[in-house]
Amino acid sequence: MPNKIKVLFLCTGNSCRSQMAEGWARHLKSDQLEAWSAGIETHGLNPRAVQVMAEVGVDISGHESQNIRDLLDIPFDYVVTVCGHAHETCPIFPGQAKVVHVGFDDPPKMAQECGTEEEQLNCYRRVRDEIRTFIERLPEALMGQGEG
Repeated sequence: MPNKIKVLFLCTGNSCRSQMAEGWARHLKSDQLEAWSAGIETHGLNPRAVQVMAEVGVDISGHESQNIRDLLDIPFDYVVTVCGHAHETCPIFPGQAKVVHVGFDDPPKMAQECGTEEEQLNCYRRVRDEIRTFIERLPEALMGQGEG
């Protein structure tokens, strides 16, 4: 069996978007991908991200917020930055990892503009669904992309 493609989803705090991407990749593409997530910093797991992923049958409640420094020895094929800050501050990876930027809106920031709890959760749901659409196109969506 060929080796699976090793993908790291990188965000600022590894609390929401990168966690959702890792959860979707493990749920939908575990036959093709080995998925990790990390942050430039660690902010802890966002409870609303856990909640909206659980709504669609993906359990990320056991995930932990990881710092990118702890994963630098893994020979990733791709590093997918899911927010602008992570893309701008992405460290150089040893080996042949290709860095691909696929930005998604920040649910906690969007939720600050909303009134009710349901409206706030809808911000998370929208980004969750956008991330799923991206993950469904993997690994093909990564082929031929990258910055190094």
